Amino acid sequence: MRSLQPLTLLLLLCTMPVWAAPHVPKNDHIVLERLPLKAGDATSRELRQLRDALAANPSDPAAAVGLARRYFELANAEGDPRYIGYAEAALRPWAATFEAPTEVVLVRALLRQYRHEFELSLRELDRVLQKQPDNTEAISWQFALHLVQADYAGARAACERLAPKATPLASAACFAVIDSINGKSRQAYAALSAALERTPPRNTEYQQWVLTRLAEMALRSGDRARAERHFKEAIATGLTDGFVLAAYADLLLDENRPVEVITLLRNWESSDVLLLRLALAAHALKSPDAARYIRALDDRFAAAALRGDRLHLQEEAHHRLILHNDPARAARLAIEGWAVQREPRDARLLMEVALAAKDRKVAEAALAWMDSTGYEDPRYRALAEAVRKIAK
Repeated sequence: MRSLQPLTLLLLLCTMPVWAAPHVPKNDHIVLERLPLKAGDATSRELRQLRDALAANPSDPAAAVGLARRYFELANAEGDPRYIGYAEAALRPWAATFEAPTEVVLVRALLRQYRHEFELSLRELDRVLQKQPDNTEAISWQFALHLVQADYAGARAACERLAPKATPLASAACFAVIDSINGKSRQAYAALSAALERTPPRNTEYQQWVLTRLAEMALRSGDRARAERHFKEAIATGLTDGFVLAAYADLLLDENRPVEVITLLRNWESSDVLLLRLALAAHALKSPDAARYIRALDDRFAAAALRGDRLHLQEEAHHRLILHNDPARAARLAIEGWAVQREPRDARLLMEVALAAKDRKVAEAALAWMDSTGYEDPRYRALAEAVRKIAK
């Protein structure tokens, strides 16, 4: 599983852009491991200033939220969950407080969704909206959480609630994302493209988000060349986003272009999600690096299991299926993952595992999802057809 793509989602949907479980240190002075930031770079300087502000006034919710949000952004950009532990540490003074400040409750909801505690996150968002009914950030996150759980009615209701407050492009995108999953990928692509032409993005984050959504919609309609063009445009914005890199790497792997995956991700071993793509590419190339990547993933998934961290069930299932040729274990992980997160790629994984295990039952939920949504991606439809041919 991957975390939602939160920063750019909010930048798109809100009228004004707004800026598992990892081990949480007992205080901010404990150094667990140095994160891959250079002492003199702008991000390090910014973090130092935010930490100093919080240290000067540990009970200031604004200082705590500022630091926690910045760590949250870094976790999503770089795919490194250690930042979430630091974010949680910043909010610790309110950890046992039900009546925490609203801004603290909102950021706490974001951290919960990162850990895939979606129901708890939705409860926190409900608390925010009880006090601030027009909080567009909270409504946007409701949309994202309903979407990732395949609650398309709930996602559409959030879009309708946002529409009066959102830009025309934002509103069009909100509905297009839902429609593209539910059998209308071409219409959704046309609607979002037209809205983009009428209202060009106001900032780079906005632009990258729209381009990534267009790439996904193009894939769903079977236009892989157009999808690749949009992914390249999204990456060319210069913004760091692990979600975009993983999505483009998946396209390259599907196209049997592992050398390009290695080039794209060679500096991304710190991200479990991207390390998996590196391992898959190296495995396809029979590269000596494959063994090192596989061992690193083995160690990370084992450590996550000891912590009770189930953030990357989807990645672990792929790891077991392809890199360890263990469809039985992959099936258990994929089914467990589907119980929490039901995005299209989770359905694809269930079908791939069912084929490898020659067990149609593994993919029954995915087949039902395909039927209910009318999902159009030719890759998925071919998988579903093959799975249906497995004897019950």
